[in-house]
Amino acid sequence: MIAYLAELGKLRFTEDEMEKMAAEMTSIIGIMDTVKEIDVEYDAYADNKNVYLYDLREDVKEPSFPTEKILQNSVHDENCFVVPKVVE
Repeated sequence: MIAYLAELGKLRFTEDEMEKMAAEMTSIIGIMDTVKEIDVEYDAYADNKNVYLYDLREDVKEPSFPTEKILQNSVHDENCFVVPKVVE
C-alpha cells in the first residue's frame, strides 16, 4: 500500500524508508481510530453554560461606511466590485 501511495504521489523511497513510512502510517491510523471513539455530540446547555443573554451587548444599528468612499479607489460598475477572473 505504501508503494502504491508513493507511486501516486510520485515519491521514491528506499526499502528502509518504506519500512519507516509503513510504521508511521500504522501509528497515524491508530491515532485516527482513537479519535473516532471520542464522543462529540453537541449539547447546547452543557456547551454554553457560561454564556448568558444579559452578558451580551445590545445590537444597535449604526450608520454604514458610505458606498462612494468604499468605491472611490476601485474599478466598479453599477455599485459592484470588479474582480479578476479566477475560473474559466
